[in-house]
Amino acid sequence: MKIIYSNNAPEAIGPYSQAIRTGNLLYCSGQTPIDPTTMKIVSTDVKEQTIRAILNLKVVLEEAGLNLSNIIKMNVYLTNMENFPQMNEAYAICLGSHRPARTTVAVLGLPYNALVEIECIAEFNEN
Repeated sequence: MKIIYSNNAPEAIGPYSQAIRTGNLLYCSGQTPIDPTTMKIVSTDVKEQTIRAILNLKVVLEEAGLNLSNIIKMNVYLTNMENFPQMNEAYAICLGSHRPARTTVAVLGLPYNALVEIECIAEFNEN
């Protein structure tokens, strides 16, 4: 098992790692739309928050030597399912034609009153 840490992603706001590699899988902790420089939520717009959360995941993946196309599963947490269409639009822009498996659920609340949090599992292709 190897802990992955990126200086370009927001600091963990609790006792957890940004990501853990075990075997050929990378488990990324949920990322909220926190700007890594200011440690504040980027916007009140769910599209902008979704893009920032995915960018935060992207830099953690890059630290491990991966990119968004290595993601095999994503979990999206929304505080309001009425934001689903806007989140989906931003998500599709960020992931392009890549379509990992995904679950989206509504939650009562997220840290710093974020509207979205996204976590993922990615795979190392060691052929």
